[in-house]
Amino acid sequence: MRIVFLGSGTFGLPTLHALTAEGQEVVLLVTQPDRPAGRGQAVVMGPVKRFGRDQNVPVFQPEDVNAPPSIRRIKRAEPELLLAIAYGQKLGSRLLETPEHGAINLHGSLLPKYRGAAPINWAVINGETETGLSVIEMIDRMDAGDILGQRASAIGPNETAGELQERLAELGARLVAEVIREVSLEEVGRRKQNETQVTFAPRLKKSDGQVPWDRPALQVYNHVRGMTPWPGAFTHLQTKRGKPPLRLVLSRTVLAEMLGGKDEPGYAPAKPGEVLAARPEGIDVATARGTIRILELTPAGKRTMSAADFIHGYPIEPGTRFLDASKSPVS
Repeated sequence: MRIVFLGSGTFGLPTLHALTAEGQEVVLLVTQPDRPAGRGQAVVMGPVKRFGRDQNVPVFQPEDVNAPPSIRRIKRAEPELLLAIAYGQKLGSRLLETPEHGAINLHGSLLPKYRGAAPINWAVINGETETGLSVIEMIDRMDAGDILGQRASAIGPNETAGELQERLAELGARLVAEVIREVSLEEVGRRKQNETQVTFAPRLKKSDGQVPWDRPALQVYNHVRGMTPWPGAFTHLQTKRGKPPLRLVLSRTVLAEMLGGKDEPGYAPAKPGEVLAARPEGIDVATARGTIRILELTPAGKRTMSAADFIHGYPIEPGTRFLDASKSPVS
């Protein structure tokens, strides 16, 4: 089948590899224009464009995929199917009507739950124990088309959003390949989404990463997991008088209750964000209810390090505060 693939991140790469390996004809890759990135703001080639270069597949990078010249370019590829995975632009009705078999999308949730741009992050942030993948028919309404295939997958208790995304990407490759085979044979099943069960997963902003110390420990723990690796769960450590707070990104934490036995600390009540102890094992911090232990963190402008390495170079006294959501400076 002649397929035009639309995607911009790494989530669709396993699917691209799987489709080309089994002989599907990917005739055009549509991806976002190259953008400046990093401190130096150098223009960076995206992963889908790099795949196209390596596999000798034509690449198209429109600013507006629904503009008439863009539609004409995609039509010239004579696609039988459009496949969108984490593309970053909404496809309009004129584009969706272009191929014989329409357009399908791989979405990182068990729809109708978590419609939107960040389904994997929000599933982790909200403490879900199961999520999955859906392949849907694309229509004008966001993530609302008929379901053509689904796979469920448990979320590990320590799994970050980044780790879950990598795992779901591999699972998604097999699911998409199965659905495309069924589409080509006109044997694909479909079912409507239950609109009464819809939930949403809006796009994350950098400011969403701020650690909410004024919530219970389990919510703080899930927040760190769900914000890793992007936008990053950040907080600000109180410093000596006259110096600005130190910005830190937390990448690994553990609930005190997960430590178990004699290793589980018992502390008197403290203010949310207050450091209870700073030892090589980790930095214990009070929340609105319960304790979080920080295992890995990244100081502003530095590499990611263990809590032991951090306190070796930056001693922290009990009673020092990690500023809560209402008091932290805007990042």
